Amino acid sequence: MIPKKWLEEAKIRIAPYIKRTPLTYNPKHELFIKWENHQTTHSFKDRGALNKVLALQPWEREQGLLAASAGNHGQGLAYAGKIVKAKVTIFVSEKAVETKVEAMRSLGAEVIQVTGGYHEAEQAGLAYSKSQNATWVSPYNDAQVIAGQASIAFEILDELPELILSTWVVPTSGGGLISGIGAAIKDYGDLSKPDIERTLIGVQSQASPFMYALYYTGSQENYTEEDSLADGLSGPVEKGSITISLTKKYVDEIILVSESEIEEGIRFAWNEYNEVIEGSAAVGLAAIISGKIKTRPAVVIISGGNIQPEVHQRIINNA
Repeated sequence: MIPKKWLEEAKIRIAPYIKRTPLTYNPKHELFIKWENHQTTHSFKDRGALNKVLALQPWEREQGLLAASAGNHGQGLAYAGKIVKAKVTIFVSEKAVETKVEAMRSLGAEVIQVTGGYHEAEQAGLAYSKSQNATWVSPYNDAQVIAGQASIAFEILDELPELILSTWVVPTSGGGLISGIGAAIKDYGDLSKPDIERTLIGVQSQASPFMYALYYTGSQENYTEEDSLADGLSGPVEKGSITISLTKKYVDEIILVSESEIEEGIRFAWNEYNEVIEGSAAVGLAAIISGKIKTRPAVVIISGGNIQPEVHQRIINNA
């Protein structure tokens, strides 16, 4: 369990540096949609990275900040590093989305590309951080990062205190976001009301079902990764990650969606709201639109909007 004090401190700590993102309601689908693509670096990852970095001791920042990322966490960490004037190094896969790589560099991060996928980048980053005695900032396997992500749920609950009976739909990869949401809505929601019933559903791409495998089988060893529009949800989960037990504690179900369903989610956001979202952010909408999640009202977290413009255009044109 993440201490309630940490969640409360995180809200206050990061407030000066993040945006309170829009929350909209779609009456046709009974959907509340939280648009984290409006965040400073167009991703929810700012919240966790900022909370972790701002909670560090000065000497920990002076050692340099290091992480592996598919792109969004790296941008969030680079943004946090810029605020505290710390050196930031990010390990990424050679397959990382170019716009995300350039965004990290534009925020002052040194980016090191690694042959292979996210798993190889994470392993290389962990080894390098130990050899350089740098401060490792995991995108998910860190209680302070998780506490920062929980601030999304508190914003929603502040705006909609009557949202008691609801289903929350959250993109899931390493489990940092869904663990934070789970702590907020299940441990520290309005516990004075005995009729609270909040269901928490994670959604992953079929192309990278590692947390799904851990949740249902306890192992990810026999699963492989394929290329996916949901690049931010790629890669296996770090062995022993605290998010494995937290996901099992808080999450009621994990659902997989296909690449075509992810495309439909991206198109829905554009056609209904004129919102540009990335594949990783579209998985929740994909699960709703495809009928895999039928219970309402539902709260869907849109995690980010960092998609290559030409990829987004292709998907929209293929409607």
